[in-house]
Amino acid sequence: MANQKLPELTAEQRKVALEKAAKVRKERAEIKKSLKEGKLKVSEVLAKADDDTYGKMTVRSVIESLPGVGKARAAKIMEEIGISETRRVKGLGPKQVQALKERFS
Repeated sequence: MANQKLPELTAEQRKVALEKAAKVRKERAEIKKSLKEGKLKVSEVLAKADDDTYGKMTVRSVIESLPGVGKARAAKIMEEIGISETRRVKGLGPKQVQALKERFS
């Protein structure tokens, strides 16, 4: 798998992929903004883990979006709970989900 070439995309396929990526980035920015403003709770993000927009977000970006939580505090919280820095919302185990809910409820 190390030397696999990416498939050649037609101009149209590339355009569609770029539009899709831009849409997802915009949606994730809205999610982060809602978290920062307190309109969205961590538990709500965790509940939507099956939705790719939410599920593919890194746990770190979700925690860092909370009011009063910066990079250092987010890293400390994830370390305490035992969540890898690169873990995505969809990849969390039941105990990790529960710990996050308790921490941010």
